Amino acid sequence: MTALTHTVTNQAPPLVGHDVYATDSALTEAVARHVDPARLDEISDELSTLGRAAGSAQAQRWGEEANTYSPVLRTHDRYGNRIDEVDFHPSYHRLLGHAVSAGLTDAWSRPDGHVRRAAGFLVWSQAEAGHGCPVSMTHAAVPALRTDPALAAEWEPRLGSRVYDPRLAAPGAKPGALFGMGMTEKQGGSDVRANTTRAEPLAEEGAYALTGHKWFCSAPMSDGFLVLAQAVSAGNGGLTCFLLPRVLPDGTRNAFAIQRLKDKLGNRSNASSEVEFHGTWARRVGEEGRGVATIIEMVAATRLDCALGSAALMRQAVAQAVHHATYRSAFGGPLIDKPLMRNVLADLAVESEAATATVLRLAAACDTDTEQERAFRRLAVAVTKFWVTKRCPVVAAEALECLGGNGYVEESGMPRLFRESPLNSVWEGSGNVQALDVLRALQREPQALNAFLSEIGLARGADHRLDGAIKDLLTELSDLSHLEARARRVVERMALVLQGSLLVRFAPPPVADAFCASRLSGDWGTTFGTLPPTLDLKAIVNRAAPVED
Repeated sequence: MTALTHTVTNQAPPLVGHDVYATDSALTEAVARHVDPARLDEISDELSTLGRAAGSAQAQRWGEEANTYSPVLRTHDRYGNRIDEVDFHPSYHRLLGHAVSAGLTDAWSRPDGHVRRAAGFLVWSQAEAGHGCPVSMTHAAVPALRTDPALAAEWEPRLGSRVYDPRLAAPGAKPGALFGMGMTEKQGGSDVRANTTRAEPLAEEGAYALTGHKWFCSAPMSDGFLVLAQAVSAGNGGLTCFLLPRVLPDGTRNAFAIQRLKDKLGNRSNASSEVEFHGTWARRVGEEGRGVATIIEMVAATRLDCALGSAALMRQAVAQAVHHATYRSAFGGPLIDKPLMRNVLADLAVESEAATATVLRLAAACDTDTEQERAFRRLAVAVTKFWVTKRCPVVAAEALECLGGNGYVEESGMPRLFRESPLNSVWEGSGNVQALDVLRALQREPQALNAFLSEIGLARGADHRLDGAIKDLLTELSDLSHLEARARRVVERMALVLQGSLLVRFAPPPVADAFCASRLSGDWGTTFGTLPPTLDLKAIVNRAAPVED
């Protein structure tokens, strides 16, 4: 029907029907930098296929529906039998199925597997972020399972499968499986050594009965969970890692009582639950009393995914802001040509590119997996998780504002991005937990600091502002007074120097120049849009535009 009162003009068209991967120059260049050149065409084709799917109207509709119709808990069937099932909207299953079929749980068995999987996770998360939780935990469970070769042989092929089967069924009856994780409890939160869930040994070798609870257990319809509990036995005892299947090999359901689903700020498509165990069957993973050591590599992988997820949200937010400014006119011309808006967009784009470069560098360190790269990851993952996830909410808020009132309306998609933006800073250890983890590594693992300094040292001499920031960081690290109180300050500086070193080496000069001038040299305000006006802001914004070169 034609409007009788006015003609609709000057509204930006939806950002749809584009290749999310191919239109992201920072990401495509990072992939090319880190994979074997002989495989680059194959990997690029794979990621472009996923990118076109992520940018499609269909995927956008799936994301909207999965978040509009939140998961519903069904504790009992109509006859009063306990079933503990969660119903999801079909679009959630479509998103999750597409992620699995694209290999986003299969990094460990492929050459360049971590880089291609990280890039794919960054691309597909831009369609919808919530379903990435079970994708991430399934991917991350592999190194923990490898501490027990028999368990790894049984479960790893299922976790790397390209087939998604949402049924609750015996693991052996399914073509693939997903994993969750249960670590925190009411009384302890991140202090998992305060856990009280008990694990009592059974007659079967390696089998235990668990009694207790988990305060946060996301994706409760997963096929298996890695959980921490206090082993009570004549052996070593103490905090231990266990594999807890939802369905036992004979097809009967394990004792896994879902008490309720969390009513969260965002991440609405993903079910996060409170669960209780009473005589719940579980298999020990690793040695008794070595639970944290066993599960720590899983935690490292999920922390990297938190940074990847935040980088994805930032990229999508920036793409939406630049797209809107390209098509929206005000005060005599397109917004993108207005000097002040251009400054805001360029500032956002620099933040996003720095995040992308850093998370792909860490994924490459997982592929190389030398002693040097493992030492580098030990510090760099915690540093990056701390910083990138904290930058995400302010980027999302500023990008939303670029759309004006339209950005505050649910249909724009920006409110969902904004609600999602704080999540990754909280999950898998909040900012303080990450900062304290960095301090522990600095104090106990000197090889980690050496590897970190070697990495940033690769850019020495390329920019005097970076050189000055490295010098200031070394001074900061040498000061041992009030170290815990200064932990965030130290980690922030480490993150900025790492990002600066990567951009100076690999980004186009306008991007590296803007980063060094603002983040390292201090020629910057406290809000986005305060870059020095003499920088090549137009080149930065053009690079960030969601269009193919």
